[in-house]
Amino acid sequence: MSTIEKLVKIINEGDTNGAKEVMHDDFKFLMHSSGKTLSKDDVVKWVGMKDVKIDRHRILFENNEVGFMHAFTSYNDGNKEAVMSYYKFKDGKIVHQETGATKLPK
Repeated sequence: MSTIEKLVKIINEGDTNGAKEVMHDDFKFLMHSSGKTLSKDDVVKWVGMKDVKIDRHRILFENNEVGFMHAFTSYNDGNKEAVMSYYKFKDGKIVHQETGATKLPK
């Protein structure tokens, strides 16, 4: 299973231990839609909240250095987005993630 596939499964299951394992200790998550940067601890907590469900994801490209995915996400508050994600890998783990999101009708 690819690193991105593991991450999708971890997020959809709310698996905080899995999130800790797949993310590098230096992990940073840049959210272009808000301009916020989250740490590994921030994202692990968010995964545990089970706030997001990733649907119909497509891995556009992935190797041992980078990956790109497009997905549709839905959130507990009813919001939905189309999300493009870029991942950078280090030591077999995700060290950097950036996303751009387009809001979709509820």
